[in-house]
Amino acid sequence: MKRPILLHPDPRLKKVCASVDDLDDDLRKLADDMLETMYDAPGIGLAAPQVGVLTRLIVLDCVKEEGEEPRPLVMFNPEILAKSDEQSTYDEGCLSIPEQYAEVKRPAEVDVAWLDRDGNPQSETFSGLWATCVQHEIDHLNGKLFIDYLTPIKRQIITRRMQKLKREKARA
Repeated sequence: MKRPILLHPDPRLKKVCASVDDLDDDLRKLADDMLETMYDAPGIGLAAPQVGVLTRLIVLDCVKEEGEEPRPLVMFNPEILAKSDEQSTYDEGCLSIPEQYAEVKRPAEVDVAWLDRDGNPQSETFSGLWATCVQHEIDHLNGKLFIDYLTPIKRQIITRRMQKLKREKARA
């Protein structure tokens, strides 16, 4: 089931999410719904607070090549264990901040640990777009948006655009 995506500014997007202590069928259903919502948007990542659920859950799939097999990842309680000193810059966007993009510099490689949909511990080293995406989504779980990396003026401009978009959607 597709879920509505919260738009910035929304106070729920700035909250730190609770850990998943008991992985149940409701949470697995939420993960499935989030994947469907993310693919439909279309996006490459989605965090639970973006659909109004303040739980440490993210989904991502950075496979973008035509004909390449999708690789949907469901991560409960994802945690960055190590970051590279090397940095990379990507033009980031966000499903909660549609049509707005800005360059964000992040570690080029990260080691991440998480629980999969069956509660099994997993870990992997991510680089390139995958590293950027997983860091972006984990930021959501900590109440941080990609615009928080920008200068106050750029952040203010994007926030004003989003407030205008929300007013226009409310009138529609």
